[in-house]
Amino acid sequence: MRSKLFIPGSRPDLFSKAMASQADAVSIDLEDSVLPERKDDARNYVSAYVQACANQDTDKVLIVRVNAQDTQHFEADVLAVVRPGLHMINLPKIQSAADILAAVAAIEQAERCNGVTDPVSILANIETPKALRCAVEIATAHKRVVGLQLGLADLFEPFGIARHDPRHVHATMFAMRMAAAEGGVFAFDAAYGNVADTEGFRAEAEMANSLGYLGKSCIHPSQIAVANAVFRPSDADIAHARRVVDAAESAAAQGNGALLVDGQLVDAPFLRRAQAILSIAETLGIPKHA
Repeated sequence: MRSKLFIPGSRPDLFSKAMASQADAVSIDLEDSVLPERKDDARNYVSAYVQACANQDTDKVLIVRVNAQDTQHFEADVLAVVRPGLHMINLPKIQSAADILAAVAAIEQAERCNGVTDPVSILANIETPKALRCAVEIATAHKRVVGLQLGLADLFEPFGIARHDPRHVHATMFAMRMAAAEGGVFAFDAAYGNVADTEGFRAEAEMANSLGYLGKSCIHPSQIAVANAVFRPSDADIAHARRVVDAAESAAAQGNGALLVDGQLVDAPFLRRAQAILSIAETLGIPKHA
């Protein structure tokens, strides 16, 4: 999931276009991008579209961001969109493990009501100071949590933290990445609001990629190709990973746990990284000898 394209739930004319894009995932939004007076309409549009997607043959990951749990819309959102065809529900303004468990209860009820047999996963937003502090607790609250998503606008803007300063961005990215690693879930990067600033988007994506993030949110189709390119393992990385895995298998057969590959000492942590790279390459359909 290198790229995830956000689209407003109040714009059903964009749903199919987004699904036809090169984004690995589509996230339909019922929260910030939908005006209060359009919430009910948007919920109905998204519910109908999710149900229609259940019959489509696609590799696209379908996500819906619902309204926060402390709003009047949360329960209705969950009941409407947790349908066959939905892969993940994106939870905003999460603050604690208790929030996750309350959301799980609502999701489970919706699954029972709507005949959902494949459990819907949770992508939890980390977008408040408390959420960042409690990120490990959030990541490990329930097995449905598969990833943490960084929300820099909510995390920075109210407190006067400059988003354009890469030092602030890196520090926050690193903190959330470590929490995701401890929790055994993926980390996903925030959206970048200046659509015209392609190089700024690329630089932020490259920073996230260097920290082991899975991908980056996109708010415009023009950002998709950049995200896909940045988060694709390079051919050199893939080739090196194959050499590591092959060498490790040979060493294990001889009872050795550490070895040299391309002049570098390789042991268990490097092997896990190589296996992860090959897994991503396989998911992306990259030929074994690319």
